[in-house]
Amino acid sequence: MATAAAPDRIPSVARGAAAVPGPRERAGDRLFRLGVAAFALLILALTAALAVMLAVESRGTWRSFGFSFLWSTEWDPIGGKFGALPFLYGTLVSSALALLIAVPLGVGSAIFLAELAPRRVSDAVSFAIELLAAVPSVILGLMGIFLLVPWVRAAEPFLTRWLGWLPLFRGAPYGIGLLAAGLILSLMILPYIAAISREVLLTVPRPLKEGLYALGATRWEVVRGVSLPYARSGILGAIFLALGRALGETMAVTMVIGNTPQISASLFSPAYTMSAVIANELAEASSPDHLSALVAIGLTLFGLTVVVNGLARLLIRRLEARG
Repeated sequence: MATAAAPDRIPSVARGAAAVPGPRERAGDRLFRLGVAAFALLILALTAALAVMLAVESRGTWRSFGFSFLWSTEWDPIGGKFGALPFLYGTLVSSALALLIAVPLGVGSAIFLAELAPRRVSDAVSFAIELLAAVPSVILGLMGIFLLVPWVRAAEPFLTRWLGWLPLFRGAPYGIGLLAAGLILSLMILPYIAAISREVLLTVPRPLKEGLYALGATRWEVVRGVSLPYARSGILGAIFLALGRALGETMAVTMVIGNTPQISASLFSPAYTMSAVIANELAEASSPDHLSALVAIGLTLFGLTVVVNGLARLLIRRLEARG
């Protein structure tokens, strides 16, 4: 009888358990949830307010030139002609060149510090890398003027002799230009890529690597087959974070790029970036049209960073979904 009565009792117990209400949210938890939600909404509100302010202050430029402002190459504040393409070109090319230099160095350094270097060496070098990230950009700009530009000027004839068949390495050896700007930017974003990539690689579960070692894999095979695939989304996030820093950098680039609104295929030629033209001409913008054009460049730079970060989020999500 006892065994027959037990199944009858189970549904009633289950129904009773399902009818028990969950724990009520405490007043402190509700206050905490509303507080952090307010902070998150405040950040969104500040970002939206910034975009609206830039749009309102630059409406004169968009009304006069429309979207042709983005692909026009003439910049003549005296004549009232404004085009943002030279500044957009200088920003994108210098940032791409910086990534081309900094990504292999940063990821390679992170792999060495996380996988190969002794613990004491790894900690000491990581501290030096993080210290480099804290150096003000104006100090790096001074280093670029007095140290990097003379080196680039001396190296440009050599590059022309051996690589002059490429349009990228033709022209007079000024020293200042896109090449110098790309080099100084790569030095600035290198600590971000190296430091974040190292921390991500250190989170790779040790049993995964030990299992591959037990199968006879070499150290390179473990890095290629386990560490890099496991950490690829974090490394990609570090690269896009560095790209955002490169796109918005002002002082160091302004001091070495030459500040000439032109488009040239040569990396030796002077150029201009969006942040540099705003920093150089905002104080002397006497006409409303000139000021509106500078604000429109700021809005373009803001939109460019939003697009880059959005693409980064989509790409990271796709990589995580594959993983």
